[in-house]
Amino acid sequence: MEIGASTRLLTLVGDPVAHSLSPVMYNAACRALGLDAVYVALRVPASDVSTVFQALAATGGAGNVTVPHKEAAERSVARKTDVCARAGACNTFWTEDGVLVGDNTDVAGVRGALTTLGASNGGGGGGPWLGGGAGGSARAFTTWASQIGVRAEAAHGPVEVDTAINATPLGLGDRDPLPIEPKDLKGVRTALDLVYTRGGTRWVRTLRERVKDVAVTDGRDVLVQQGAAAFSRFFPGVAAPLEVMRAAVERALRA
Repeated sequence: MEIGASTRLLTLVGDPVAHSLSPVMYNAACRALGLDAVYVALRVPASDVSTVFQALAATGGAGNVTVPHKEAAERSVARKTDVCARAGACNTFWTEDGVLVGDNTDVAGVRGALTTLGASNGGGGGGPWLGGGAGGSARAFTTWASQIGVRAEAAHGPVEVDTAINATPLGLGDRDPLPIEPKDLKGVRTALDLVYTRGGTRWVRTLRERVKDVAVTDGRDVLVQQGAAAFSRFFPGVAAPLEVMRAAVERALRA
C-alpha cells in the first residue's frame, strides 16, 4: 500500500487499541478496492478525547471509536444520527461540510452476528434477552432490542433467557472473570460475546463446554458487520467487500 500526500487517513480512537483488528480489516478492504486510504489505531487517554475530535474535525477525519470513549465521542460530534443520539454512544464518525457526524453501527453489527448464529429476526425468537454491560455497546443493543419488541434486561443472577450478550470489555484480559456465569443462563439458545480474541474468549469456550445446544460466538462477526456498515459511511456509494474483511479478521485471529 503506497501512502502519499493525498492518502485519506481513517482512525480508530480508543484506549486500549493494541488488540484491535480494525486496521487489519479496513486496510484489507481498501487494498481490495484500490482506495487511496489507510486506517490506523490511535490510543487516546480519556482526558484528550475532546481535543482529538476537534483536530479530526479540522482535518476532515473519519473513523471509529471503541471502549471506553463511545459516550465521549457522542458528546464531541457536531451532528449525529438518530440511533447515535438514542444510544448516547458513537462508534463511527466522518466529516461533512467541515463538521463531524456521529453514528452507531454497533446495532448493525449485533443484528448481523445474531442472524449469522441463526437467531430469528436478528435474535431471540421473540423471547427475553440478557445483556451484560453498561457502556455504549450495551445501550445501543438495548435501544435496538426495545425497537423490535424484545424484552432486554441486565444480568443480575439466574434468569430464563433465550439470548445472552456480553457487552462488557471482560475477556480482553486472560484473567478477566466471566461476564455472565453459564449456570445462570437458564434455557439460553443463542449467546454473543462482543469481545474477540485469538482462540475465542473464555466465556465462549466455557459456554460451549457447559451448555448443550447453544449457538455461541465471539465478537469477530460483530466487528465485520459493524465495519461494513461504517465503511458505507466513509465511502458513500461503495459496497464494502464483506468477505475480504471477514477473511482478514479470521487470518489475524489464526496468526
